[in-house]
Amino acid sequence: MDAQTAGTPLVIANVKPIAFGDATATGQIDILIDAEGRVAATGPSLPVPEGARRIDGGGSWISPGWVDLHVHIWHGGTDISLRPSDCGAERGVTTLVDAGSAGEANFHGFRQYIIEPSRERIKAFLNLGSIGLVACNRVPELRDIKDIDLDRILQCYADNSEHIVGLKVRASHVITGSWGVTPVKLGKKIAKILKLPMMVHVGEPPALYDEVLEILGPGDVVTHCFNGKAGSSILEDEDLFALAERCAANGIRLDIGHGGASFSFKVAEAAIARGLLPFSISTDLHDHSMNFPVWDLATTMSKLLSVGMPFEKVIDAVTHAPASVIRLDTRDRLNVGTRADFTLFDLVDGELEATDSNGDVSILKRLFEPRYAVIGTEAITASRYVPRARKLVRHSHGYSWR
Repeated sequence: MDAQTAGTPLVIANVKPIAFGDATATGQIDILIDAEGRVAATGPSLPVPEGARRIDGGGSWISPGWVDLHVHIWHGGTDISLRPSDCGAERGVTTLVDAGSAGEANFHGFRQYIIEPSRERIKAFLNLGSIGLVACNRVPELRDIKDIDLDRILQCYADNSEHIVGLKVRASHVITGSWGVTPVKLGKKIAKILKLPMMVHVGEPPALYDEVLEILGPGDVVTHCFNGKAGSSILEDEDLFALAERCAANGIRLDIGHGGASFSFKVAEAAIARGLLPFSISTDLHDHSMNFPVWDLATTMSKLLSVGMPFEKVIDAVTHAPASVIRLDTRDRLNVGTRADFTLFDLVDGELEATDSNGDVSILKRLFEPRYAVIGTEAITASRYVPRARKLVRHSHGYSWR
């Protein structure tokens, strides 16, 4: 069943709740959603009201709607962004968080043309650089202090506080050149003024991963936490690994942010084996990473499962954990009167060849398969993304697979 017209009650039958809190009943239940898109009743074998639609989950899991904490969906406003529909409800994701595609100079367009029309819930980290990712990496947004306008950032947040959940800084030499860690320090000051978390991209140093962690505080997010880049891998440096452990214990959130260049099977497996789990699982999906190597959130979840992250922790990392970053409560989603926001999915046996950002290949034996995203009275058929054939693309600086 594809998206349906709002206003018709919906019964979701024979589903197993997970990640709704300790008080949730175990076993299969039905969920009745009223014509206003709110939970009206839960329990086994609910009667189907006259005129209501019924979806038989067939024993699938149902969780709070999946949240992808790091995507790029300012389609048309940047040269790398996807449409929300490419990575949202049709992939089982009901909430998308754009990670800095828009800066203060163009956030109004992102709000009007992407956030407001979308059926998915969309939130955003505002880029510290005024232009955001208009011409990503070709025209860096943080070359020097002239690229940051403090007063306009404060005003942009005042005008868009319902949509903006934090600040985003890309702390990498391909963006900041020799400017080092200074943008992170300035971003943290602005985040403190606004009382918002900051998400920092760690990559090619400078800035050093260590320096970034020492600036951040509880509630802030380090994305690309398990990257395999030289000088930025937590496996290369025991002092850095110990620092990451301490920071995670003190409330700094380690986020996967897979992307085209920022996730390593080897780093993730070793870190998880040593007890350092990511706080949240996100994709860093954009036009250059969707077909290779990321695909979608379900596949990224399957990768983390394959390197030793427990099933329940994987689900928490795409529901409660990222929801807490954006101040979205997910623990009462089955309470009567709560607006419906669910993901139906299965965990199935498979044999899928998957690749990390370093080109290392792993065969995934257990796969998350989204079936439906439920948003209000809409039940949107969902599935994993099947990538198109890759092709070699020539750029001014060389070649890349797309």
